[in-house]
Amino acid sequence: SKPVPGPMAHLCPSSHPPPHSLTGREVLTPFPGLGTDAAPAQGDAHLKQCDLLKLSRRQKQLCRREPGLAETLRDAAHLGLLECQFQFRHERWDCSLEGRMGLLKRGFKETAFLYAVSSAALTHALARACSAGRMERCTCDDSPGLESRQAWQWGVCGDNLKYSTKFLNNFLGPKRGSKDLRARADAHNTHVGMKAVKSGLRTTCKCHGVSGSCAVRTCWKQLSPFRETGQVLKLRYDSAVKVSSATNEALGRLELWVPARPGSPAKGLVPRPGDLVYMEDSPSFCRPSKYSPGTAGRVCSREASCSSLCCGRGYDTQSRLVAFSCHCQVQWCCYVECQQCVQEELVYTCKP
Repeated sequence: SKPVPGPMAHLCPSSHPPPHSLTGREVLTPFPGLGTDAAPAQGDAHLKQCDLLKLSRRQKQLCRREPGLAETLRDAAHLGLLECQFQFRHERWDCSLEGRMGLLKRGFKETAFLYAVSSAALTHALARACSAGRMERCTCDDSPGLESRQAWQWGVCGDNLKYSTKFLNNFLGPKRGSKDLRARADAHNTHVGMKAVKSGLRTTCKCHGVSGSCAVRTCWKQLSPFRETGQVLKLRYDSAVKVSSATNEALGRLELWVPARPGSPAKGLVPRPGDLVYMEDSPSFCRPSKYSPGTAGRVCSREASCSSLCCGRGYDTQSRLVAFSCHCQVQWCCYVECQQCVQEELVYTCKP
């Protein structure tokens, strides 16, 4: 690599994200029941923001009654999108926005993941918004003996998962035609997402006392990073179960049912609460369709993913120069001075 003089970097070396990486500045996109057509309004923003979101009439009414909710819904849509794209960055379906609406009308494994990660993001974002004081009707979690004002002063305000879950059960509500198999599957996958967030709830404690002694200890609930929730849901996607419907004679309604394998003596089973469920086998996602743009032009790893990602079509190899920070030295007191180096690297992309 060749050193090139470069500017001083503050605190740590700067680097440019690789192509196709997520920066957190991507456009918000519609997940089931969410999305936006415009930037958030200013001033009396919250009523206007509710009108801009793609919500049902009932959801818009709830949104208008909850100051701070519209912004939280937008944050959740963004959070879910980024996590979905990260988890599927090496898969044929990469959570692309192209074909999203067509996908949501089907019963594929990918549809199941979208519903789960979207509801998980909603649950996570709302619980965090409560503890951050961005919502008028909720605050910290109700830890025993800890007032909200005191909690914020000490910086120990817990994430309010209890309020978040209760509100979202009402906000998402039962879908029309909940007797329908597809509606029941969507509701099931939605709850899988909520439960994945709940499973990551941790108890964190902080000591108060003279000279760091632990004479008084305050504990509160804290959600794990959403990346961990995304990893859990990706594992659930990998082991998702295909379901059909069966009538529950006792309740007189359709239930999700996992048919027994052909030739197996075991009877069919009800899917477990943590299972993602789907009804249709997914397409290959190799070629452009109404569900995805295909994999032509996708960057792949020659050793790890090109064979699968390129669907047997082969890949092209190109070289490019990449700049990065190098030869960094710590300067008194709080700076790191770096040079800019460039090196050649090979990039592999799937053939059309």
